[in-house]
Amino acid sequence: MSENRELEQNKREQPMSFMTKVVVTGFVGGVFWSIIGYVAYLFSFTEISPNVVLQPWALGDWKKGLLGYIISFILLGVFGIGAALIYAATLKQFPHYLLGIVYGIALWGIVFFLLNPMFPAIKTIQELTFDTNITNLCLYILFGVFVGYSISFEHSEMQMQKQQQQHQDQDQSSANK
Repeated sequence: MSENRELEQNKREQPMSFMTKVVVTGFVGGVFWSIIGYVAYLFSFTEISPNVVLQPWALGDWKKGLLGYIISFILLGVFGIGAALIYAATLKQFPHYLLGIVYGIALWGIVFFLLNPMFPAIKTIQELTFDTNITNLCLYILFGVFVGYSISFEHSEMQMQKQQQQHQDQDQSSANK
């Protein structure tokens, strides 16, 4: 065997790209927090079930069953990807969790004020109970903090790694002279 061939166990995996991490973070955040929202719905903290996202587009009672919830979780994960990409494009350089809180509140406002007419099954803010409004606002804030802090952390880590690599390259070129 040649000495140049590395054993498979000694090979390093290529790290995920920043955009891949953003997509994974958005999807996981969307699925995770929609499942938490479903639990909140089961315990009557909120009147809004995650499958409400299917109401305008899907026909039939299947959307109220297990399949409807699974598809809703996946669809909300896809929407989470969109929200994460927007955050990464605009706010990734700000590493403070407070920005995630503001981002979550902004998403909540967009969904419950701007997009509300698209979802006839969701009452207006004034018609929903106080518990429903607070629970949903908290879920959106937690999603915003999860996505925002994760993306900002990854961005700052990648920037730090680039700087370290530049310093190593400079040190190595200085040593070679």
